[in-house]
Amino acid sequence: MPTLLHIDSSAFPQGASASRDVAASFREAWQRENPDGTVVYRDLAADPVPHIDATAISAGFSDPAGHTPEQQAAWAARLALIEELEQADAVLIGAPMYNFTIPSTLKAWLDHVILMGRTGGDSPSAAGTPVTVVASRGGSYAPGTPREGFEFVQTYLEKLLGGMLGLEVDFIVPELTLARTTPAMADLIELADASRAKAHQDATEKARKLAASLSA
Repeated sequence: MPTLLHIDSSAFPQGASASRDVAASFREAWQRENPDGTVVYRDLAADPVPHIDATAISAGFSDPAGHTPEQQAAWAARLALIEELEQADAVLIGAPMYNFTIPSTLKAWLDHVILMGRTGGDSPSAAGTPVTVVASRGGSYAPGTPREGFEFVQTYLEKLLGGMLGLEVDFIVPELTLARTTPAMADLIELADASRAKAHQDATEKARKLAASLSA
């Protein structure tokens, strides 16, 4: 049965986070389609990956036989993350927009997972794996909006996940998520609710179809 790697990165708990809520709809639909399948879950807010350092970087580009004890520990932790990605049949990432880009916890995970010559490069080891990104944001950064040029979540992840890692990237974008808590956005509540409802619908349908195709 297929394996789903599910990554959440919102600092807020489910119920207070659009990315977590929509990702949960995807996961629930996936599990209904594949009740005997496997879900590997990482909550980067509750259990953050350490930001990559010189020890972890050097361990990835040196012979394991010559690793120091510190490099051995760093490489083992990094390898576990890499292998989770390589062994997944599909990936689900909750990526809320913080200050126009992704949370630092998600960036830390990516820095550990990306290894040129293995997951990155000419023949990425996880190439072709479908990845669904729930890219929530408090406002709107869609083409034609005043802040279109400030969108650095989809633009960044599309190039990184698709271009560098060779994954098949698809985005689900619940937007205007701050409308119900920001008085200045009160006139956008209807649009925000519609965006969120569509995101849940898209997540459910995407998960159902993807799970069915992978288990066929």
